[in-house]
Amino acid sequence: MTTHAPPTNAPISDLDLHDDLALLDPYPRFKELRDLGGAVWMERYGMFALSRYADVRAALGTWETFSSAAGVTFNERMNETLKGITLHTDPPEHQQMRGVLRRPLSAKSLRELEGELNDEAEVVVARLVDAGRFDAVADLARHLPVAVVAKYVGLPPDGRENMLKWAAASFDCFGPLDKARTLAGFPVVAEEIEYLNTEAVPGKLSPDGWGQKLFDAVEAGEISKAQCLLMLNDYVNPSLDTTIHGTSSGVWLFAKHPDQWDLVREDPSLIPNAVNEVIRIESPITGFTRVLTSDYEVDGVVMPKGSRVMMLYGSANRDDRQWPDPDLFDVRRDGVAKQIGWGFGEHACVGMGLARLEMRAVFGALAKRVRRFEIVNLERDLNMVLRGLKRLDVTVQPL
Repeated sequence: MTTHAPPTNAPISDLDLHDDLALLDPYPRFKELRDLGGAVWMERYGMFALSRYADVRAALGTWETFSSAAGVTFNERMNETLKGITLHTDPPEHQQMRGVLRRPLSAKSLRELEGELNDEAEVVVARLVDAGRFDAVADLARHLPVAVVAKYVGLPPDGRENMLKWAAASFDCFGPLDKARTLAGFPVVAEEIEYLNTEAVPGKLSPDGWGQKLFDAVEAGEISKAQCLLMLNDYVNPSLDTTIHGTSSGVWLFAKHPDQWDLVREDPSLIPNAVNEVIRIESPITGFTRVLTSDYEVDGVVMPKGSRVMMLYGSANRDDRQWPDPDLFDVRRDGVAKQIGWGFGEHACVGMGLARLEMRAVFGALAKRVRRFEIVNLERDLNMVLRGLKRLDVTVQPL
């Protein structure tokens, strides 16, 4: 990456997007960036930020200019650590790896999973509603994602209990290196790498699991062994926290907006749109970065080739240039399928179809049994890239 001084006409900001106040509530700072301009020079980061919906979506759809090959995190140490993973590649290598990853996540495969996910959600929700009070993070939102990874990826039992810790630390390591939370994540990520390299291997993986199928692709000459080891990470980390945060944020939003829950209860066909609205208004990934392969102009500012650029999904999804009343939670919102909380373009989340199924299953089961959610206790999870809840104790009024 080439380092540049900002163009003389670029708006400049010294905002910190990774201190605790920003992690607790990033939206005022996102709005400040959007109001400053389309492309803002972030002085403390030495990179540009795109915060408006149209600009972020256009950039995500132009991988040739906004390259992922030099990494997508906010620091070079993690970019180097993850060099070669699917997230840090461009086509044609990216398409090759993504094609192998997508096989168990195809529309046909997901249709075969849907019934099982719905049945599992019904069992879990019935038990929790009978209890009357539960933690919507630990007891509800984590259940399906963890069960899917454990069963279908086929990881060996020993060490699997650390998956959530590893996933959270991995995303913490995406942050700036001047933050203690970022640095604390690296030893934890090293544990995960050691586990994947020594335990997630043929003979220990389930023979019919998604993990083993990656090694089968190595034998077939479709991917290299080095790629295979890196791609195992794609089935573990991204598939957990993003879905967990989306589901628990949904419960929180429905508890705050009972009128919206009434709409979903009375018309469950709204659930797919409601899932998109949850992801729009509480994007579980706040943003990644890219590196420019050529000069690129936004709002009159020419960002030079070699510049690193923030893509702020959480800001774009609250941009009033795209969304009327963007801070309003509205399960009937028109056009919300265009939200970019799971990314867009070449690097759109490979598992978003599975995440949607899991969230729909949970909210579908809840809609049959719960009249109201009441928040008892809430604790937000502070993470450098993820946005979500650490704990959400609720009581429910059953139907």
